[in-house]
This record gives sequence, C-alpha cells and structure tokens, in this order.
Amino acid sequence: MRIVLAGSLAQRPFIGGHTWVFLQYLLGLRRLGYDVLFIDRLEPGMCIRESGEPAPFRDSVNLLYLAEVMERFGLGDRWSVLYDGGRDVAGVPREEVIARTRDSAALINVMGYLEEEEILAAAPVRVFLDIDPGFGQIWKALGLHDLFRGHDRFLTVGGRIGAADCEVPTVGLEWIPIRPPVDLAEWPVQTDRGSRFTSVASWRGAFEPLEYEGRTLGLRVHEFRRFFELPERSGSEFEVALDIDDAETRDLIPLGEHGWKLVDPGRVAADPWRYRTYIQESAAELMIAKNLYVETRSGWFSDRSACYLASGRPVLAQDTGLDGLPAGEGLVTFSTLEEAVAGVEEIERDYERHSRAAREIAEEHFAAERVLPRMLKQLGVR
Repeated sequence: MRIVLAGSLAQRPFIGGHTWVFLQYLLGLRRLGYDVLFIDRLEPGMCIRESGEPAPFRDSVNLLYLAEVMERFGLGDRWSVLYDGGRDVAGVPREEVIARTRDSAALINVMGYLEEEEILAAAPVRVFLDIDPGFGQIWKALGLHDLFRGHDRFLTVGGRIGAADCEVPTVGLEWIPIRPPVDLAEWPVQTDRGSRFTSVASWRGAFEPLEYEGRTLGLRVHEFRRFFELPERSGSEFEVALDIDDAETRDLIPLGEHGWKLVDPGRVAADPWRYRTYIQESAAELMIAKNLYVETRSGWFSDRSACYLASGRPVLAQDTGLDGLPAGEGLVTFSTLEEAVAGVEEIERDYERHSRAAREIAEEHFAAERVLPRMLKQLGVR
C-alpha cells in the first residue's frame, strides 16, 4: 500500500519546524508499513542560492535542502520536485510519479499545494489536508479563492470546524478532524530539565488579516501583544525564536522592555535537527496562537506543541477551543494574562509531574501510530 503526500517543503528551506510537518506524516506512515512518496513543486522565481540571490533550479538551495533532508531520513528515493509546471523534474521522474500515484491508496495534498492536474487525476482519492484552519474556508466563503476544488475528502487540524459555536465556515464540505501526528521514535523523552519557556513562531506569517462577518480576524502578533507582560509578571525566563522583521520597532521595543529574550530562528531552528534540539533543550513551551484561530474557536493545536509534549516538555497553550484534550497536567491552557501567569506557576510548582503528563498526552493523542491509522480509516483507506 502506498500513500502519496504533496506539500511545500522545498519552497521554504531552512525552516526546521515547517520541514517536520511533512516528515511526521512520511515517517509515521512508513513506520506503519506504507510505501510513501513526497511530491513538491517549485516555480521560476522561487529558487535561490544560500545568499538569497536567484539560482537555477538544479543549483538552488531549495532543491539541495530537500534532497539532504530526505536522504538523511531514509527517504532518498521517495521524493520528486516538479519545476516550472513539470518542465523539469528532480528525484522520481514525472512518469513514475504518475504511475505510483495511480497505484496509491490516496494522495494527501497539504493546503492544496500540488496543482498538477495529470497527477491529481491519477490519484484514486484526492485528500485536502488543512493545516491553517480558517483562512482557506473564509477565502472561499468571500469568493476570493477556492483551495479545495478538485478534492474528494477534507482533513483539518481545526478540531472544531462544524461545531455550532465554531465560526470557521464549513463552505458546504464535510471536514474530518485530525490531530497533528508526531513520530515518537524521532522525539524521545528528555530526562534533564531545560532552563526556560520557549517557542518557535512567526510574528505575522504568510497571510493577511481577514475581514469576515463584521470582524477583523488577525494573526499571532495581535494575540501576542496581549501577553507582553508575561515574563515580568511570572518571574520566569521566556525565550522565543521569533521570525520578526527588524522594522517592527513598535513590537520589538516592548518585547525587550518586558523581558522577552529573542533569538534568530535561522540560527536555532534552521533545519529539522537543530529545531528538534532547540525544543528538547527547553523546559516548556509557551504557545500563543493566531488571532483567527482564537476568535473562531477553531480547535487548532500546533504541530510544534505536539513535539514539545512528546519530548516530555509541558505546554502552556492559548485556548483555541481544545475540546477532547486533557488540560491541567502536561498541557495547561489559558485565555487571559492572569491565567497564563497562573499556568507558569503551576508548571514550575511540580515540573516533574507535568513533564510525565506531557509525554503521556503525546502518546495517547498525538502519536503517529494512533493518529494516522484513525485518519486512514476515516478516509476509507485500509
């Protein structure tokens, strides 16, 4: 049995957390006994050298990064990158990609990134995997863009889409909730305690705020500002590998004034190995969500937070409507600054208990060996 996964790994080299999004599925499915194939694409203008200058496809760091990652994780013959609409292909040749896709159980298309009609048409089941819940659905509801066209089934990490009080529109589609899987063998428990709360995050990200039904639904920056005082109020150390532009002086100044330590994600999380080390050397995670996730009660939970939990690192998570997840030990949720301060104090009070509970939550709710078989069953795949 084969599963084909399509996504945008090569487009975003040197972003270790983004790379792990795809690795968790590929490694988890392979561990279950599936043959896997990863399909990516690049277009003219996307390819760069390490300096940031434009580069030919074959010489680009985009391609070299993907190839190295796949090789080091034992997936060296399990990937293909289509360039310029498939006019050039690296890795598995296009004809073989089509043949493997035709013989697969399903093609899972992360955020609809693969648009090659011939390959999509070869898949017996075309599955859309939504890892940024709310944006695509609202774009479609507003008539701006339809990411979902041409797919048969729809997965989302927005665990509450379809619930009566979730304000993400279903846009007439049946959404299957899935928790972000983590390959526990790649994320072992860490027995030593780190020294600080950390996270790896984008300040604004790739999308703009949305105006929907009379409200502005914003980004992580719009939530983070509500918690500027957390380090000084809690007395704990907070370090964030934050992708924030140097021009954001409106936010950089108060972050510094309130005691946040900022580190460059390009230094500590530039590949999947450094990203993993950074998480494992932390004491716990502070997870602040995008405003859209919070305001719509989407039920979004971070794939990064699942990695912290697996490592035995407690997670202090902003509540997006986390129904069905055990909160209080290992995973502590908050909505207000006061609740966040209390959550820090609770984790610090009995760290060892929270550390054990974190791993237990990962094993029960996020382990790829549990999440992926359930996902395949819901998709009708043996």
